[in-house]
Amino acid sequence: MKRLLSLIPLFFSCLQLGAAQPFHVYSPSSKNNTLWIVQATPQGDRLELKVDRKVDLGIAGRVITAHPSKPLLYVTATGGDPGKVPGAVVHLNKDGSYQKHQKVNFNDGACYLSLDKENRHILGVSYGNGRLNVYPLDDHGIPGKAVTTVDEGKSQAHCVLLPPDGKNVYVPYVKGNLALLQYAYDGKTGKVTALEPKDAKPPLGSGPRHMAYHPTLPMVYFSNEQGIGLSSYRREANGQLKVEQDIIILPPGMSKIGLSASDLLITPDGKFLFAGLRGHRQDFDRITRYRVLKDGKAKFLGLTEADK
Repeated sequence: MKRLLSLIPLFFSCLQLGAAQPFHVYSPSSKNNTLWIVQATPQGDRLELKVDRKVDLGIAGRVITAHPSKPLLYVTATGGDPGKVPGAVVHLNKDGSYQKHQKVNFNDGACYLSLDKENRHILGVSYGNGRLNVYPLDDHGIPGKAVTTVDEGKSQAHCVLLPPDGKNVYVPYVKGNLALLQYAYDGKTGKVTALEPKDAKPPLGSGPRHMAYHPTLPMVYFSNEQGIGLSSYRREANGQLKVEQDIIILPPGMSKIGLSASDLLITPDGKFLFAGLRGHRQDFDRITRYRVLKDGKAKFLGLTEADK
């Protein structure tokens, strides 16, 4: 299931472009320093997957994101020497096939990468040291030296993703460093400023990991790594997040030990949410399903079995 979840974000974005047409899925492999390029062809209600190419990147890439408007992929390792963490920018042809790549260096390893609304900067957060870095992109989409580095003195950050209006940055922390830190964001300069209060105070034991924004309502959703469920937050006009729900989805009496939630996706129409649930020490790998109600709150629908 680890490889499945690493493929989901790019797979999902490709589905939005036109599910009837073949498309590519991209996944870095840190074990052999390659980028897997998979051809996906819709066949009725299923997908035919075929490995098209394995590109030797020369780096132990583990995290990937795509430029929204340029044929570029950004890949990074999760660790390395400060200021010299290996990364790569992968250039694609118009049909999504591999063209070339160039190596770049990042300040810190990242467990998550994303671009801001205007595609002027790429943001990354480190699980190892918890730092947030903002890198400017030149006219060709190539990242430069970080213009912002935020070190809150805590590790286990897990995601950074800007809302549709691009005015804020939210960084969730899991496990013993439980927090949900809030900042104002300047898309022109890449600078961030802490809100007051800085911490949105997620529910005790929740462990917000990945997030998704409703496309039209001021709602933010988090998959909970330790809570094994979903939390819903309302985003106020000043950027502050206010928790509205903390949904527990396990059957009564079932232990959370050896389980953790992972990635979270919302459908383009904002009607459904899907999150991964990993059974590290239990045979319980699932996709959790939620319906989004008219007021933006979520309703748990059930669990679908998934591969390990």
